[in-house]
Amino acid sequence: MMPKPNRSSNQFDLAIAGGGLVGGLVALALAKLRPDLDIALIEAEDHFGGNHIWSFFESDVEPEHRWLVDPLISRHWDSYDVHFPKYSRSLGNGYFSIESQNLDKELRQRLPFQALKTGHKAKGVKNGLVTLADGAAIAAQTVLDVRGSGDVSALDIGWQKFCGQMLKLTEPHGLERPVIMDATVEQIDGYRFIYCLPFSDTEIFVEDTYYADTADLDSATSHGRIADYAAEQGWTIEAVLSEEKGQLPVIYGGDFEAFWRANSGVDARAGARAALIQPITSYSLPMAVKTAIMIAEMPDINQQKLDKMLRTLARKHWKNGKFYRMLCAFLFLGADPDKRYKTLEHTYTKDEELLARFYAGKSTRMDQVNLLTGKPPIPISRAIPLLLKYR
Repeated sequence: MMPKPNRSSNQFDLAIAGGGLVGGLVALALAKLRPDLDIALIEAEDHFGGNHIWSFFESDVEPEHRWLVDPLISRHWDSYDVHFPKYSRSLGNGYFSIESQNLDKELRQRLPFQALKTGHKAKGVKNGLVTLADGAAIAAQTVLDVRGSGDVSALDIGWQKFCGQMLKLTEPHGLERPVIMDATVEQIDGYRFIYCLPFSDTEIFVEDTYYADTADLDSATSHGRIADYAAEQGWTIEAVLSEEKGQLPVIYGGDFEAFWRANSGVDARAGARAALIQPITSYSLPMAVKTAIMIAEMPDINQQKLDKMLRTLARKHWKNGKFYRMLCAFLFLGADPDKRYKTLEHTYTKDEELLARFYAGKSTRMDQVNLLTGKPPIPISRAIPLLLKYR
């Protein structure tokens, strides 16, 4: 794609501030559906997507939207396992993983060189302009802000935090499918579980994950716990091929309008910047896919229309997430930290299709009733006040 005639190399139709998963998917969707647009994708690092593995359930992404993510998928499995102190279970919902280098590679293949602005940190965003940390600026008719979660002081949050390592083993690990949660491990710093993705017979991604009250994360400690877990499985580590870590806010309440005002700039926001995340896991991929395709399918993309569309989408998503935020309040406020696993243990006793809708954020009224029935995983004396406050 060549730049438009008589246009400065620093003047674009759309500037995307943030080259992570959300910004990358928007750029790829536009490259496919709106190749006439000149796009700038602005990323602080020297590559797009950071150093991450993003995963999603088959039920998370609509079949008609899979064209956007299918070229990025590294591995897929037909089922997955969970392990809790009381039981283990296999579930038939397909599971897919994307490595961040796939996103970077696809962007470099699909977008023209002048669109790829790596090594440029977006410091300020406003109508018509993205100001960079070095004082330079990128002008655009329309600006989209996807620079992470921003100011979350107006929200009530806990944290999902994690350290993961891709391990090369000396012998096959023996896992046929992912272990999404192994909560049989020692419960430390809130709800703790180990997450395993078998990428080959001898390569496995192992993540030490916590639903905790603070974002504090000691990588060395987590790496030690991953090594201990591997040893308990009888695995001998030959090498650590890669590492990643992260801290994601898990929202269980707060003032959405105050959150929106606290993050000034443009109203055209997506991903965590607009709280467009899965309410239980804080993962952004399912909503990122939906948002990217909504943007790319707009017949006329301008700042006013994009502001209105994304502000409306964010408010609707916040309203629809009320039930899930209440469940998160049960987890963080209703259970003692070392007993939080019981909330997920209770949830995973439910029907497979209900669980698929649960993770896709599509729980029906009957699903919601079902999830609240049975022996409560938290004390009634704590559940009732939370139910009244967050229902």
